[in-house]
Amino acid sequence: MQINKLLFILVGFGLFFSCKNERIVIEKPNIIPIPSSLKIEAGQYNLTANTAINFDDDFKASAAFLKAYLSKSFQIKTKKEAPTNTISFKKDTLLSKAEGYKLRITPQLISISAANNKGAFYAVQTLRQLLPATLENNTFEDEKINIPCLTIEDEPQYEYRGMHLDVSRHLFSVNFIKKYIDALALLKMNTFHWHLTDDQGWRIEIKNYPELNTIGAYRKETLVGHYNDTPHQFDGKKYGGFYTQDEIKDIVKYAQDRHITIIPEIEMPGHSQAVIASYPKLGCTLSPVEVATKWGVFEEIYCTREATFTFLEQVLDEVLELFPSENIHIGGDEAPKTRWKTCKDCQRRMKTEGLKDEQELQSYFIKRIENYLNSKGRQIIGWDEILEGGLAPNATVMSWRGIEGAITAAKAQHKVVMTPTSHSYFDYYQSDNEEEPLAIGGFLPLEKVYHFNPMPEALNKAQQRYIIGAQGNVWTEYMPTEAQVEYMAFPRMLAMSEVVWSQAKRKNYSDFISRLEHFNKRLKALDINYANHLYEVEGELQSKNNKLSYSLKTLTTNKTIRYTLDGNRPTLNSKIYDAAIPILKSTTIKAAVFNTEKQLGQTFLETINYHKAVGKKITLNTTPHKAYSGSGKDGLINGISGSHSRYGDKEWLGFWGDDLEITIDLGAITKINTIKTRFYNANGQWLYAPEEVIVEFSEDCNVKDKRQSVKVKNRDSLLSKFNVKFEGLSASKIRLTIPNYGTIPEGKQGAGNKAWTFIDEIIVK
Repeated sequence: MQINKLLFILVGFGLFFSCKNERIVIEKPNIIPIPSSLKIEAGQYNLTANTAINFDDDFKASAAFLKAYLSKSFQIKTKKEAPTNTISFKKDTLLSKAEGYKLRITPQLISISAANNKGAFYAVQTLRQLLPATLENNTFEDEKINIPCLTIEDEPQYEYRGMHLDVSRHLFSVNFIKKYIDALALLKMNTFHWHLTDDQGWRIEIKNYPELNTIGAYRKETLVGHYNDTPHQFDGKKYGGFYTQDEIKDIVKYAQDRHITIIPEIEMPGHSQAVIASYPKLGCTLSPVEVATKWGVFEEIYCTREATFTFLEQVLDEVLELFPSENIHIGGDEAPKTRWKTCKDCQRRMKTEGLKDEQELQSYFIKRIENYLNSKGRQIIGWDEILEGGLAPNATVMSWRGIEGAITAAKAQHKVVMTPTSHSYFDYYQSDNEEEPLAIGGFLPLEKVYHFNPMPEALNKAQQRYIIGAQGNVWTEYMPTEAQVEYMAFPRMLAMSEVVWSQAKRKNYSDFISRLEHFNKRLKALDINYANHLYEVEGELQSKNNKLSYSLKTLTTNKTIRYTLDGNRPTLNSKIYDAAIPILKSTTIKAAVFNTEKQLGQTFLETINYHKAVGKKITLNTTPHKAYSGSGKDGLINGISGSHSRYGDKEWLGFWGDDLEITIDLGAITKINTIKTRFYNANGQWLYAPEEVIVEFSEDCNVKDKRQSVKVKNRDSLLSKFNVKFEGLSASKIRLTIPNYGTIPEGKQGAGNKAWTFIDEIIVK
């Protein structure tokens, strides 16, 4: 086998700041995602000006990537004969997985063994993380470096390891798309799900239908603020654009060079208003519409006339020329059936095809598109709504509305990509800090992403093989800039990379945080605007032996938490937290993380309302949905109210489609003057406040002695309030019965799905 040899000069580099000409020793590998096996061995490998790369022809691309990476900072020279000090790529066909690799560092050699170039590429990404972050941005000055000898054996746990990016709501530059792909490659992800079309804009050049780009790619204005704000406000500025086919070809090639498959998403049959604005004949009403200027779900949907399928087939023909991926994403989600129900052509289609309802019409639509793509040698992926009315024969399902769709699809022997909102939607808030930038809502902290298990427990071993992986989703309604996309995606993307790559037994959140603190230096060098919540304080109310206390913690080690109880901001002179704080009355706690010189993170604030139900016994007739179980049932009476904007934080409890019955046992007959709580009413996120709450009281074990039905106020607002006052009432038990809204009606976002009930602290005074 021919061996190519490249010799280049390496200027020394390290993981820590140092004086020039000093040799730097890397003391601890901080690799993300964590490898399957890592063993530190005796000795050091000395990188010098005599270091060379040797590689088999099969690994030419990975060796070239490594050379190019180092060339950003070094003058590379070649010589006819390589010295003994080498980085060597070798073929090993005995590795169990095609993407696996072995990295061995000895005093004489860095050896990369892999079955193919893809495995070798991932080994290079690991080696890259053993090198100093300053190499990423050409600020690297040292001349020598010593790397500890080690052996890494590594392979992925899932075949599909992905990230999504929506460019329909907001458009991002070609350079940014490449930067995003670079980050995926560094983290050993192999799939980029590119959401190219939606109601708010068509982003891919289609030469047979130019109006898609002259009309569909532009909206006249954009919603300002949040969708839940009333009234809606707009900026009055035309917005849009698209990627040319040449730009897309360039991006696809760029991704291929980094072993990343791009899966394009062309939405259908819903989320098609931008198309119908371009070609009204494709809609059911034939009437002109505008490209959507706000977010949400719209009634415009492709009509099932033959002309529609001709259009889609011709569009897909151009898409297939641009994207060589086996899979094409066809959406299939949030497709309102209102237009179909009143459309003569669609009703005629249902009768002709023997379809009993509009759900089966959607299935007919999806299957027809699948048949066409199959005839071209491709397969479809769709959101889990494609299960409705019968699943297309060869479709892969992306399960986003929880895990139920995944279980159904896997049991039917269909491949599944896990991407539930509860763990995979990076457009949700990631911190309790009220100063976080505007987001769609919800709450998905880093730790919850990290602990995501893509494998549903309900599946047996034979069914589990259909769960092929997971991905993080970045929907950009509230991300108008590239910096905002980065802020929302990082570091949660790093946590997701470890979910899909690393062995469960190797994962440890505390260790991940330690590695992340180091990795943030690399993100900074890469000019990635990551969110840094490592130095925030987290708090928890605790009850033991009928005594309440409040504990504080922070993610990182070797830091000090200082706090105050007098309303002032903590300083270096404030009290050091070393034990849980007793809570004997309503209390305001302010705390922050410090090193020896300054405050590192934001100031933490918690207000504890010490009302009559705090610490008492509470029972529920049903458990909260596990995706939104917060602090558990006791969180409803722990004295702490939830966030005003993050309905999924630990103080809000979520129930999906269930009527709720809450009983609070005060332990003794107690005078009750008021009962208050709040419900989240974000209909755009399927959250509906109840119309009324039934309140019952008892002075003994029977909670039906007194009964009252109370209307919920402000149901047109984001936060609906329940507030009832009493005179001369005493009771030992309180029961609240809260009816669920039921099924979301047509014309609303999430139509046909069960509504959510989200409830906050129940305050009894």
